[in-house]
Amino acid sequence: MFPATLFLGSFGLMGLLALLVLLILGIIIIVVIVKILFFILPAAIVALIVWLISGGNEVLAGIAFIAIAVLSILKR
Repeated sequence: MFPATLFLGSFGLMGLLALLVLLILGIIIIVVIVKILFFILPAAIVALIVWLISGGNEVLAGIAFIAIAVLSILKR
């Protein structure tokens, strides 16, 4: 009725499987990146506020970043 290339494309079944594997891998990578950003974002915001309040003291901003990151890890 219909040729097989109509459903599988010009790459065939292996190309379709490779596309599926790459699609799943891409989704997993995006999810991991978003989780990392949500983990770092609160600590970065607090560090930025501390840096602005302290007049640009990087040591205090770094301590604030590490403290919030550790608290975030302990919360989980």
